[in-house]
Amino acid sequence: MPDYSQNDLLRVAKRVRNAKRSYLLVNPLQGKHIPVSPARSLEMMNTLGGRLAEAYPGARLVIGFAETATAIGAAVASRFPGECVYLHTTREEPPQVGEWVLFSEEHSHAVEQKLCGDSLARWLEDTESVILVDDEISTGKTLINMVRQLRERYPALWSKKLVAASLLNRVSPEHEERLAEAGIRCEYLVKVVDDGADEAAALLQVEEAGPAEGADRAFGRMSLDCGPFPDPREGVRIQDYLAYCQGLARAFLSRAGLAGMERVVVLGTEECMYPALVLGRMLEERGLSVKCHATTRSPIGICGRPGYPITSGKKLSSFYGGQRDTYIYNISPCDGLIVVSDAPVCQTKALNQLAALWEERGCKRIFFIQGGSDVWYL
Repeated sequence: MPDYSQNDLLRVAKRVRNAKRSYLLVNPLQGKHIPVSPARSLEMMNTLGGRLAEAYPGARLVIGFAETATAIGAAVASRFPGECVYLHTTREEPPQVGEWVLFSEEHSHAVEQKLCGDSLARWLEDTESVILVDDEISTGKTLINMVRQLRERYPALWSKKLVAASLLNRVSPEHEERLAEAGIRCEYLVKVVDDGADEAAALLQVEEAGPAEGADRAFGRMSLDCGPFPDPREGVRIQDYLAYCQGLARAFLSRAGLAGMERVVVLGTEECMYPALVLGRMLEERGLSVKCHATTRSPIGICGRPGYPITSGKKLSSFYGGQRDTYIYNISPCDGLIVVSDAPVCQTKALNQLAALWEERGCKRIFFIQGGSDVWYL
């Protein structure tokens, strides 16, 4: 397994309109804010998962944190046996969920999070350890909030090993002691030593992403015989989820005409990131040059200063409907754009906005894989 350093995984950006935390830590290998080779991104995530599987072989429940750690959590879970369940928190409203556990992520742009509790009691019975996965841990307050809520509702959690797993760990000795008092141990790829994030963000002059425009286009449409996405917001057996993502990618590639496409960007949408990475890696295996990243709900400042990670961006409508804004950063030229989303319907406004952004950069083919069953294309 490769080793990683702070320089490999950490860049400091400035948040916009967030009085609680001025900075955002951006991981250039995560496939969220910065385009990256999907193989490199998955290698990093799988490295964390491999270490956890070796240390906690009895774990059969992995919980990822939305928005930025949904793919990391899936990759971590994939290192455990097939019966391992993967579940991630969400800010969406799946109508079929009956019981929610609510908690707060205090520093986030979107504070309220929730976890599906419909089958949690049964899954807790079947595991020795619970792996809680985030991209970075700074104080552990969110974890402690969540664990407190879960223990009140599911007393069986008191007998389980709780593991806070992350790519980056910035937890001070004082906060690590508080986590230990709460029965939570930390595992990570990189321990961050004095990143100076607050000071670095204070010195930056940034601009907020402006709105994207997009006129209506006449998209074609074809169907895929894959069925709807298994939803990790409700909990999925990880091997079933992996098999679905791989089958979806193969089905799309068997139908889509990709001739003449050498450089491809594959985008996930908000909480739906892992399927885009799986498809991107499959395209890489076919010899294409591929970059993956995703839309996000985080408003991040844009700056041209050397070394600053977010150099371009636009504000979009959400693929999940409603009035909220989402963002796409570091828009790069390519021959083809493929968007992979578990959105229940195709939001044409958002799709037209993305199409306009990439057409300006020479993109000739655009595909939107929606809900696992339909593909919209230009």
